[in-house]
Amino acid sequence: QWVYNILEKKAEADRIVHENPDPCNGFVLVPDFKWNQNQLEDLYLIALVHRRDVKSLRDLTAEHLPLLRNILQEGKEAVAKRYGVPASQLRIYLHYQPSYYHLHVHFTALGYDAPGISVERAHLLADVIDNLALDPAYYQKRALTFALRADEALLKKFQEAGRV
Repeated sequence: QWVYNILEKKAEADRIVHENPDPCNGFVLVPDFKWNQNQLEDLYLIALVHRRDVKSLRDLTAEHLPLLRNILQEGKEAVAKRYGVPASQLRIYLHYQPSYYHLHVHFTALGYDAPGISVERAHLLADVIDNLALDPAYYQKRALTFALRADEALLKKFQEAGRV
């Protein structure tokens, strides 16, 4: 619900760094709660898409390329304009499995050892765009490896199903 409150400007409207209001290809860029916004070394923002029908990396197809390209380009420009951090100093990625199922993209300072940046979880947005340009259904076909913590509910579901 907190994602929808941000998108509907019922909460945190004053924290919005950038918004593309297009309902299909737009998004809102906001500072992540993990970032105190005081130091650029641990810069951390989240792009939340306006669309509600895209939950995770698995849902993405070539249809979403305009949305993803907007996030990549406009997000980089907004971070450079607001914080003076060039695109070459950003890590821009999606998690799989995500911590919540509403498509969002992470923008972090390249030198920041943010949670979930490991290869088992993070997928660079530029790579996602390239993969979808090569194969429109790439993420519906591809086996995706991901790590789970011992206390995660999803791991328990896999164990109960005899998959782990």
